Amino acid sequence: MSLDLARLGFDIATLHAAYARGTSPAEVIGEAYRRIDRVGDPGIFIHLRPEAEVVAEAAALPAFDPEAMPLWGIPFAVKDNIDLADCPTTAACPAYAYDPSEDAFAVAALKAAGAIPVGKTNLDQFATGLVGVRSPYPPPKNAIDPEIVPGGSSSGSAVAVAHGIVSFSLGTDTAGSGRVPAALNNIVGLKPTLGAISNTGVVPACRTLDTISIFALTVSDAWAAFAAAARFDPADAFAREVATPPLGAPPPEVTIGVPDVATREFFGDDQQAASFEAALSRLAAMGARIVELDFTPFFEVAAMLYDGAWVAERLSVVEDLIRKDPDALHPVTRQIVEAGSRLSAVDAFRGIYRLAELKRKAAPFLDQVDLLCVPTIPTFYSVADLQADPIGPNSRLGTYTNFVNLMDLCGISVPTGPREDGRPGSVTLLGRSGQDALGAALADQLHRATAQVLGATGHGLPSADLSDAGLAPGEIALAVVGAHMSGLPLNHELTSRGGRFVRTDRTATIYRFFALAGGPPARPGLLRAEPGSAIELEIWALPTEGFADFVASVPSPLSIGTVQLSDGDAVKGFLVEYAGLEGAEDVTAFGGWRAYLNSLAVTMSQKPSVTKSIQMSHRS
Repeated sequence: MSLDLARLGFDIATLHAAYARGTSPAEVIGEAYRRIDRVGDPGIFIHLRPEAEVVAEAAALPAFDPEAMPLWGIPFAVKDNIDLADCPTTAACPAYAYDPSEDAFAVAALKAAGAIPVGKTNLDQFATGLVGVRSPYPPPKNAIDPEIVPGGSSSGSAVAVAHGIVSFSLGTDTAGSGRVPAALNNIVGLKPTLGAISNTGVVPACRTLDTISIFALTVSDAWAAFAAAARFDPADAFAREVATPPLGAPPPEVTIGVPDVATREFFGDDQQAASFEAALSRLAAMGARIVELDFTPFFEVAAMLYDGAWVAERLSVVEDLIRKDPDALHPVTRQIVEAGSRLSAVDAFRGIYRLAELKRKAAPFLDQVDLLCVPTIPTFYSVADLQADPIGPNSRLGTYTNFVNLMDLCGISVPTGPREDGRPGSVTLLGRSGQDALGAALADQLHRATAQVLGATGHGLPSADLSDAGLAPGEIALAVVGAHMSGLPLNHELTSRGGRFVRTDRTATIYRFFALAGGPPARPGLLRAEPGSAIELEIWALPTEGFADFVASVPSPLSIGTVQLSDGDAVKGFLVEYAGLEGAEDVTAFGGWRAYLNSLAVTMSQKPSVTKSIQMSHRS
């Protein structure tokens, strides 16, 4: 029985299931072009590849093998400031256009993984804007409500995904261009750690702050595209090697910092405030610990992006064009970029110094938490609002995005269900550089708890089991049973070495468990002894070099040995030497360290001085 392609979800899992049943990629590409016609929005694409050419490319794929090519047969779109061979790159400025002979590094990586590009999408000219209407081409229409701006600068890329025309798309993100359009169109926007995806073949906005971003209907699709694109590029001076392990579940305990009530800003939009509060309640119900922070330092950083010398960095890209043909630029783009000509090298150094001061000021806040959670946008603006005021609404849309790249944070925006008025809710989870996997894991869980419809497609979220994502190449599993577990005082010794949570588990029934003397922090010891019991533990994955460095730091009487698990498997993990049991308490009956700590907290809750000590051992 043939599939009804018009009703087929274009998420990767659904497409790969269809391919496994015999659907051809040529059929899917044909359906993508039919969807373009049905949507009927000429503002989405600046350049659409001929359908026959794309169908031929799809037909030339090797036999279906999603293990070898994880994006096999997956259609995607490319923002038109990223090179796609044999398609012009315009950056939404016809006078700037050129014809690249090669794909951008990231595009080539995605094609090597089996993905098929269909065309180049519209944007705010030279990626300068968060609204999506600063283009000489017809602006794309918001996929959820055409009265609302589509968001920018990656407007066409977001709208194409929201309509289900393509499975994912490439945007770029300097000030929020990979997150704001996602929020406005009810999709996922992954803004990776700077340097994780190569910028070779990308027209820069601010080269020191730019990154390619990923739009997708689901977190797992965004992560799959990111994992394929994030290949180290030695030709890119700003490239970094960033881990892209399998997407798994978040740790059992995660501490999330949020703007306190005094520093939340919604510009009078009470429904947006309520939507954010509902998302925080959902995170808390999922087990997250919410910590309110004074966001003033973050907002002070955000103000520097357009009030400081980084505007001059934008000017460096188009300075020659402005001199030769100033009218080639969109009037608003020109107004913003030309402001850079009034800035000096002295201003640039002052900006660098000020940024360093503010980052140091914000560091204690970041040290308290695993992730930050902010509204992706503070409120909504209509196309009419932008016609009346081209600058103000754009600036306000960047309230919670402008500081992110300046502070070298990674982020992922995720839908959280519709507001009471039907407009899409969205939050962004932010982490330190390299914490992309943690943010994506929690975003996926939040999306699954709140999503009703993917983009504007009418499709629901496909099911998935991410409870055990396994190890990536170059990782070693480590079982932890005490203070190194998530939310406990020494967990940072894992995360600072690139560790990531894999799953919870239990030992085989051949161990005794002890609360060791000494501390703080209080620590347990796991000893192989009979009669034994199963003990709860967490399995973390560490890169090989991080594992070696960690093992070297483990003090006696603890050691790293081989721990037998309940299913018969074995992993490296914490054990205690027999000599270390002097003065220890046997706590095997509690079955795990968290249960033991909780029992202490309950028993001694009426003894403040002792309770304080227990909380120090249990804090995150």
